[in-house]
Amino acid sequence: MLLVSPFHAAYPVSELEKTIVFYTDVLGCSMGRSDTTWVDFNLFGHQLVFHKVNGFEQRHYFNPVDKHNVPVPHFGVVLTWDKWQPFVDRLTHHKISFEIEPHIRFEGQVGEQATMFFYDPNRYALEFKAFRSMDMLFES
Repeated sequence: MLLVSPFHAAYPVSELEKTIVFYTDVLGCSMGRSDTTWVDFNLFGHQLVFHKVNGFEQRHYFNPVDKHNVPVPHFGVVLTWDKWQPFVDRLTHHKISFEIEPHIRFEGQVGEQATMFFYDPNRYALEFKAFRSMDMLFES
């Protein structure tokens, strides 16, 4: 398995309280430091920070990939294969509406992966995926 350094990313949001509820209750992240206008989360070992910005509005673009309109920009985490389905079940329990339903891409091929897309309360597109073998992460 790859040994990866945690990333740090910070994004603007319009709804800080809804963001906190979504990332803690729905995604299961723990909160780190926070103040009245920002909060950071442990997103599967990565530091994800949101800053309240008045008037922020997320714009969407789409790119056709494998007969799906993939929202761009998007971000997320590559989970291990055994953690992906329980995560899907968690999202389904919380009645998440998927932009692209959970499914397997490249089944039986190099790079076989499970993937799904959905939105957070600020309309950030999130992709969570998993590979049968993490060695396939960058294979084509």
